[in-house]
Amino acid sequence: MSDEPHFSIFGRALPVPRHGTEVARTVLSAWSWSVLAGLAIGGFGVQLPLAAATWSDKTRRVPGRFARDVAVLIAKINPMWDFRIHGELPSYRPSKTVVIANHVSNSDAFLISHLPWEMKWLGKSSLFYIPFVGWLMWLAGDVPVRRGAKGSVKDAMAHCREHLERGMPVMIFPEGTRSKTGELLPFKDGAFRLAIETGADILPIGVAGTKTALPKHSWRFGFSQGLVAVGEPIATEGMTLDDLPALKDRARARIEALLADLAQAQDGAAQDGAAQGS
Repeated sequence: MSDEPHFSIFGRALPVPRHGTEVARTVLSAWSWSVLAGLAIGGFGVQLPLAAATWSDKTRRVPGRFARDVAVLIAKINPMWDFRIHGELPSYRPSKTVVIANHVSNSDAFLISHLPWEMKWLGKSSLFYIPFVGWLMWLAGDVPVRRGAKGSVKDAMAHCREHLERGMPVMIFPEGTRSKTGELLPFKDGAFRLAIETGADILPIGVAGTKTALPKHSWRFGFSQGLVAVGEPIATEGMTLDDLPALKDRARARIEALLADLAQAQDGAAQDGAAQGS
């Protein structure tokens, strides 16, 4: 990987001339949005019968994993995104697990979906009303929540608890919103309270490089080299709510360590790219 803008299709990279970057962004963004829309519509058409055929499975594992595969395909076909898993995955496979990650961009979901297991996402309710994209989330069994609405938060946590009791991981951004600077925001208590009350493990994830993928207040995509790394799980067995602050600090430290590792990997890739270009 290099910090130079480049086209990327299924891992094959072609450099973009500096003087043509903005034109390329406009053309490729129009093409990528059309592809995203086509895949979301077509994906929903396939997911709907899958969901109907497996409706008795309360985990909604099949339609859920299919939704993640659609997200991965969208990321791989977007020529401005180069999303990858960094490093080796731990032998641990989440089941009754609260997965937590730092939040940089709305494109984080497309990157994290590259991980090879199904989990249900806690997301803001407005996303679920986006035609086809939001419907994919509904059928996948993801959990909507309205910010600031106590009743909605309570219902969402109850829904997450049901998933955990069925052995299905849930994915929560503990910062509660995207970080504008890329630095970790304060963690909210919800994910950690949920883990302690259900006896679920905490699995920390680090995300880097996605800030430019979906710039705010712009319809155009950006060139992005996104990396996701998975840390070691933290068991909560035997913990009480008195342990929540310490658990939160421990999880935060693990994500900070993952982000430091990802930053080092990105710096090394940039130096390699510069050496090859010289």
